[in-house]
Amino acid sequence: MAQTAAPVPRTATELRALRGPGVRRRAVRMARKSPMGAVGLLFILLLVAVGLFSPVLAPHAVNEFAGLPNQGPSVGFPFGTDKFGQDIFSRVIFGARISLEVSVLSVVGGTSMGLLIGSFSGYKGGRVDTLIQRVMDTMIAFPALILLLIIVRLLEPSLRNVIIVIGVVIIPGNARVIRSAALSERNNQYVEAAQALGASDLRILFRHIIPNMMPIAIVLSTTLLGTAILAEASLSFLGLGVPPPNPSWGSDISAARTAFPLNVWLAFFPGLAITLTVLGFNLLGDGLRDVLDPRLRGS
Repeated sequence: MAQTAAPVPRTATELRALRGPGVRRRAVRMARKSPMGAVGLLFILLLVAVGLFSPVLAPHAVNEFAGLPNQGPSVGFPFGTDKFGQDIFSRVIFGARISLEVSVLSVVGGTSMGLLIGSFSGYKGGRVDTLIQRVMDTMIAFPALILLLIIVRLLEPSLRNVIIVIGVVIIPGNARVIRSAALSERNNQYVEAAQALGASDLRILFRHIIPNMMPIAIVLSTTLLGTAILAEASLSFLGLGVPPPNPSWGSDISAARTAFPLNVWLAFFPGLAITLTVLGFNLLGDGLRDVLDPRLRGS
């Protein structure tokens, strides 16, 4: 019996129907499914724009003695001035670039290493998995802040070293989460089929296991961005973070200790920036989890 050939689409509408919903429709659908995630994304995009265009948006240079010391908010200085007469508003804007740079680079590096280590550990299993997990357990056994201080003490405080330190600290937690997912992923039929066809372990790992771990890694990354910003602010508050004269929200809060209660604005506005940034990343992470996690798509 002859089979009827499928009709060939002729119009643009028919082609779009075959491709599925466009990027705009998918974005609208995601925003409707997770409105708080969309709010977090909008805030993070705004923060990225502020960081990129900080030289244009800031009314004063970061270390310019622009006014009288310890002034309150005014028309010329919306956030007031610090004890040196520097504009707090300009320092908060320039601090956004430093915080984003540290958080993004450290989280990307730490998550990438955690993805590789966790996927390899979960796929190989056996003694290799046991050895890797004992090393990860040893690192997790140290409190995060203590481990940060130990590594920073071994290195000199600098922007590069702060990025490296935060990236190293977040590797063990990422590796544990990825390893748990890789343990169940390696028992799927497509992995057994690849092994039966003679595919090498590296090919299976990079062609099948790691790509299927990417949604988990993305959700982990967006959640850890806020944690990385808090870690950088904590190190800067203790004087072990980004060295001066680079602006940092944590160092500005630390400097406010000597001006309190005479100048509460020096601590309030950088603290508010940290709070809103961490909240935005957490909302974005929850939204991506709702969209990317197949177990939550029907809920």
